[in-house]
Amino acid sequence: MLPFNKSRRHVNLSPPSLLALGFLSFIIVGTLLLKLPYSHHGDLSWIEAMFTATSAVTITGLSVVNIGQAYTPFGKIVVMMLLQCGGLGFMTFALLAVMSLSSKIGLKHQVMAQETIGQTSLYKVSFTVKAVLLYSLFFEAVGTTILTIAWMQYYDFPHALFYAAFYSISAFNNGGFSLFPNSLMSFSGQYMVTLTISMLYIFGGMGFLVLMDIKRKKSWKKLSPNSKLVLCTIAGLNLFAFIAIWSIEASNPLTLGPMSIGDQAINSWFHATVPRSSGFNSLDVASLSNASTLVTMFLMFIGGGSLSTAGGIKIGTFIVVLLSAINFLRRSEELTVFNYSIPQQTRFKALAVVSISCITIFLGFFSLLILEPDKPFLDLLFETFSAACTVGLSRGVTEDLQPASLLVLMILMFTGRLGPLTLAYLIATPKKSRLRHPSTEIQVG
Repeated sequence: MLPFNKSRRHVNLSPPSLLALGFLSFIIVGTLLLKLPYSHHGDLSWIEAMFTATSAVTITGLSVVNIGQAYTPFGKIVVMMLLQCGGLGFMTFALLAVMSLSSKIGLKHQVMAQETIGQTSLYKVSFTVKAVLLYSLFFEAVGTTILTIAWMQYYDFPHALFYAAFYSISAFNNGGFSLFPNSLMSFSGQYMVTLTISMLYIFGGMGFLVLMDIKRKKSWKKLSPNSKLVLCTIAGLNLFAFIAIWSIEASNPLTLGPMSIGDQAINSWFHATVPRSSGFNSLDVASLSNASTLVTMFLMFIGGGSLSTAGGIKIGTFIVVLLSAINFLRRSEELTVFNYSIPQQTRFKALAVVSISCITIFLGFFSLLILEPDKPFLDLLFETFSAACTVGLSRGVTEDLQPASLLVLMILMFTGRLGPLTLAYLIATPKKSRLRHPSTEIQVG
């Protein structure tokens, strides 16, 4: 008799597949937990539980139910944990688990982590992942402390602490989930609340590599070109949006019109910074003028920094594409930023991210137009941008959408959270061919 040889089968998943399965597993577990009888009040359908879990894991913030009223304290804690897991990312948690079991990460896992967290040096992977967790806990702890103090004038200490912890996690992870039915509109005049939450989602959306660079270098001249680019772009976008929103909405009786100058400034700042992936609102989004709505969608599309809790195409992508267009018009062969040259491969990658994002938004919007023919055009377009860019702002139509439309939004949220990472992996795996084709001219423009 021949000896029986057991063959060991290894399932080698590609990084995109691993990330997709990781986020999908969080969504499935979150859905099951939220559907438990002691997680919610009254009836909660499977589609409502799945939509909440998907929105939390993808740190979007769209919801078909009132989170504060529909879920029990246990259900709210589940939402908090899903936000934290989605914000820090599946791969970060996976690497932390590996590091807790072994003193060194295998080469294969380090290469995967290298592309996930944007590091170019393998030995920095472990340090970066630990820093991501520490930075998150630090900012969330500071936010919880400040918000607890601010809300103790309205609630007792246990409730103030719980609200503060929930909003700190939701804000830093750019989740946008709120326990109040009107988000933060009731606190539009509470500067301590609005400024603290805005600082949390700004730092969360800045990018962990930028935060680490600032802490390490402590000098503008010593910062990396990437950090300088992100900081300058964030400052420019925030200033532009702040001036635009204030100028447009100052005369709008449904938004800034009735407010004092101080309240107008604070709420203009809040709404100028919130669309780049946070999802909170201190103004009625449905009451914004068309011009402000367009500015909001533009900011949602850009999003925050790479390796951050924000969504969108990312700041670096936006700037590289913009500078590439300017560079072409100037007939310059080399693209430079802060006296550093940007590789052509990076420019192609940025163009691919923008192209795929635009196609995804178009397909999602087209699907919603077919499924919801009676809904306003602008409302559906805004909802599509919000879901695909994982922002969470809404003009109030989410709860009225049919299940098929909610499924479209869930797909948009999932691909919006996963898409840039997946694309990065695909581009990071070059396929060289010895075959060369003759060149030809294609008319462009």
